[in-house]
Parts: sequence; structure tokens; C-alpha cells
Amino acid sequence: MRKIIASTFVSLDGVMQAPGGPDEDPVNGFRFGGWVFPYADDTMGSVIGELFAKPFALLLGRRTYDIFAAYWPYQDDDIAKAFNPAVKYVATHRPETLTWQNSQSLGPDIVAALRKIKTEDGPNLLIQGSGNLIQTLLANELIDEMTVLTFPLLLGNGKRLFEGGAAPGALKLTRSVVSSTGIVVATYERNGAVQTGSFVSDQPSEAELERRRTWQ
Repeated sequence: MRKIIASTFVSLDGVMQAPGGPDEDPVNGFRFGGWVFPYADDTMGSVIGELFAKPFALLLGRRTYDIFAAYWPYQDDDIAKAFNPAVKYVATHRPETLTWQNSQSLGPDIVAALRKIKTEDGPNLLIQGSGNLIQTLLANELIDEMTVLTFPLLLGNGKRLFEGGAAPGALKLTRSVVSSTGIVVATYERNGAVQTGSFVSDQPSEAELERRRTWQ
């Protein structure tokens, strides 16, 4: 079974918009494009390098696809050499405009298409950016592994990694490291249902019982 693996840069307050540069995604007046750059170090480079070290296919939302398709075909570094020949599965309503090599539309039913692709032979699917697509995948429990690189800054407004609507579930931390610039890198896998418990006494006070009734 192929896995869907997400790798996402986020600020401490959860914003993932335009990490790479000022012109990447200025939608809704976002003015901090390129916020990742000052924190780049060897640890961040190593984490990214590991993601692309094994064979992979890319899984992209249309906005991220357009950003990548206008950039990576014109580069000649290690990432470009990995991205350009890779198969790209794209969530789009305009399949006829997919011009980057080895690109294919997921069709009108993204969830059904991905459930099918996961059962087929082939490399894992790596998500880069693609916030709207990530929301759909989280709602349908389709992300198997997620590496979140949390940067030590607050951005206030912008597109967020978790916008609401994710299917509830527990996660297991499988790896964590802190970079020299304060990036917290954490990798999670799904780990069953949400478990709950209580620190409250099994003999609540009358005031507590009244509070519960009031807050029904």
C-alpha cells in the first residue's frame, strides 16, 4: 500500500502560506512571503533531503502546482532533478492546462482517486504546500504520515495548516529534532482513535454539578 506523506512548513500560530518567497502567494494581502529563509540551516536541509532521497510521486493542489510548474522546470539543482521527472498527481478542475511533464489530474472525485492510487504499485505520494488539498485529505483520513516543521515566529493572518474539519484521531510522534535556528521538526503517524480520561474527582461538588447543568 502506498502512503500519502505530507511535509509542511508552519509558523508557531499555524500559518503555512508563502514560505518560499515574497511573490509566492500574496493572496489576501499576505505580506510575509519568504518567512522560512532566515531560519534555513543544515538540519532543515537534511530533513528536506531525506524526504526526496527515495523514489516518490508528488501530490499537489492546483495553486501549489502552478507555483512549482513555473519554477522547477527552469532549475538544475538536486530538488529540480527529483521533482521534474516525478509523476505529479494534481487536484484540478482544469486538467487540460497541466503542462509540467508527467502531470495527471486526479479527476472530479479526488478522494476516490487517491484511495485507488494508494492500493496500486508505486512510490509514496509526497504533499508539498497544497493547503486546501491537505484539508480534504485530513477530513478523509488519507494522510498516513506528516512532518511538520514549526518555525519560531508568529504571522498572525494567513492560510493555516489546520483550518478545522480534520477527522479526529490520535497521532504517534515517530521523530523529533530541533534545528540550530529553533525549527521544531516533528514527524507523526496515525495512531487510532482519540482517547480521553479525566483528572476530576468522581465525587464532584454541588458547584461543579451546577456548572455542568448550566453549560449543557
